[in-house]
Amino acid sequence: MQAVEMSLTVIVVLVVLALIFDFMNGFHDAANSIATIVSTRVLKPHQAVIWAAFFNVVAIFIFHLSVAKTIGKGTIDPGVVDHYVVFGALIGAIVWNIVTWYYGIPSSSSHALIGGLVGAAVAKGGTGTLIWGGLGKALIFILIAPVLGFLLGGLLMVAISWICNSMAPRKVDKVFRRLQLLSAAAYSIGHGGNDAQKTIGIIWMLLVAAGITTSTESVPTWVIVACYTSMGLGTMFGGWRIVRTMGQRITKLNQAKGFSANMGGAITLFMSTMLGIPVSTTHTITGAIAGVGSTGGPKNVRWGVAGGIVWAWILTIPASGLVAAVAWWVGRLIL
Repeated sequence: MQAVEMSLTVIVVLVVLALIFDFMNGFHDAANSIATIVSTRVLKPHQAVIWAAFFNVVAIFIFHLSVAKTIGKGTIDPGVVDHYVVFGALIGAIVWNIVTWYYGIPSSSSHALIGGLVGAAVAKGGTGTLIWGGLGKALIFILIAPVLGFLLGGLLMVAISWICNSMAPRKVDKVFRRLQLLSAAAYSIGHGGNDAQKTIGIIWMLLVAAGITTSTESVPTWVIVACYTSMGLGTMFGGWRIVRTMGQRITKLNQAKGFSANMGGAITLFMSTMLGIPVSTTHTITGAIAGVGSTGGPKNVRWGVAGGIVWAWILTIPASGLVAAVAWWVGRLIL
């Protein structure tokens, strides 16, 4: 692929913009990691975000960059990538994140970024610029990730109920109060591993287009460290508007249910990240929480709240894509 001529200033601005998106990703999705341990009072909010942020960054030592490769080379044709496309994609994702954060809607930062890439690429070169193999995985997992989280969370809760049947409720709560710390850590590792890599992928895409590196070379270490750190910092500041929706409005959680939901979500994220599939951590944990709640009967899940969240999922890719297409056009005027 022939390098696109870009000034150093433009490259720096776009890298900073990508890291701002990464920070907002952590900020927006902090509720996914901490909602269960905050709502069950295992940790206070400020303790919970520090716990989650630390394990977001720990993921750097665990996962290969499979998701980053999918984003960087498997969503849109590398030949169409330039600074305008990257600018449009990031603005589309950031704007949608701000809107959904403001209204307390647990939408997907991941799909906002994918929608942004699609919108900017189509605005430049039409639908022929899309790589349907990579996009297909992400689109299919819009359904698979929450369903898998639902099943795993529910199965874990059933197993725990059976194993702990003869134990006193107070003892069960005491045991799972501690285990919830482990499950929240595992979920935060999965969150950091999958989501930070999406920003790594888009910065890598930019650097390849600018001719600073090639798609056959390793991702620069500074990019990896910067993205994981930005996500961890975003999580540390927390998206408080979404915590209540995720923690108690879908279903009422106790320590055992919180553990099951986090572990169901964590297993789903670990599997997806190892397979290089960019999934929504929001979709995953929402499905897991609903699955845990449903073990006590369908009436224990507020399906109306869950339905409102699903509408946000449906709208995320087209809405962020539309904003990205407009931002691509604006970027051509100002960059």
